[in-house]
Amino acid sequence: MSDQPLILSESTPSLADRTRNALSFVFASKVGTVGFAIILFWMLIGVLSLVWTPYQPTATDFVQNLQPEFSHPLGTDHMGRDLLSRLMAGTQVILVKTRLPGGYILPGGVAVWGVFGSLLFGTFLGLNAGYRGGWLDQIVMQVLDALIAFPRIVLYLIVIAALGQGDTVVILAITVTGTPGIARLVRGLVLDIKSRDYIQAARTRGEHSWYIMYREILPNVKAPLVVDATLRVGYAIFTIGTLGFLGIGLPPPDPDWGNMVNEGRRYIFANPLAVLWPSAAISSLVVGLNLFADGIQEEATRYQK
Repeated sequence: MSDQPLILSESTPSLADRTRNALSFVFASKVGTVGFAIILFWMLIGVLSLVWTPYQPTATDFVQNLQPEFSHPLGTDHMGRDLLSRLMAGTQVILVKTRLPGGYILPGGVAVWGVFGSLLFGTFLGLNAGYRGGWLDQIVMQVLDALIAFPRIVLYLIVIAALGQGDTVVILAITVTGTPGIARLVRGLVLDIKSRDYIQAARTRGEHSWYIMYREILPNVKAPLVVDATLRVGYAIFTIGTLGFLGIGLPPPDPDWGNMVNEGRRYIFANPLAVLWPSAAISSLVVGLNLFADGIQEEATRYQK
């Protein structure tokens, strides 16, 4: 065996090179850059809140309730809890961490993992249905069409009523409702790609269908999937906010932006800031994700030309 050190091929990009290329791809679009900045801002807020907040997010002070003061820059809610601290802590469950049963913590927020789950199952179903066709395609699409026909809020209520509240339940609800849309997107892309010459060449070489689907077809549907997944994270944030507003979303002790809006609306005339700040947080983060997705799509289209 040779004692010479292993030299990687110059054509193999390093992690730093891949990161640099990805960032340059995003920063090439002004719209994408603005969206990325908004997302990064909330990510940093969420990470900072893991180690520091001005006050304990669940600490109450009924003497200073519903009062914007110097010591509480964004004001307090009806229980005297600091809105800035609760707003910062609310970022955690959306983007930064997920609480698993047994007290375990998983990096990444509920919205991120919910979209990841729908992306995983939707891609698997769409690839197989589109490539294999026949009876499998018919059965998969009929089942997914039935799920799409259900109002999303009804599906959320069914999943939560059956399994109870919790981070993992919300992730499952987002996964169930997001899978059909991603599967249909992937299936449509696969139907176009599978008739191309390089796919026919792979079949002629005798490549297995799994190899063709995941090594030949999947890399060519990656760009539309990234754009769609980014948009779906925004939809997932709206979902978490809606469930929190209805009181069936993420359970205490971590604050939930949707639940903050629900609690604040009861005292909107006494302190409208209690509704304004969490609503602005949800809106700004979703807008940032949409701008980021638009920037990626814009650059991907320009690159293909």
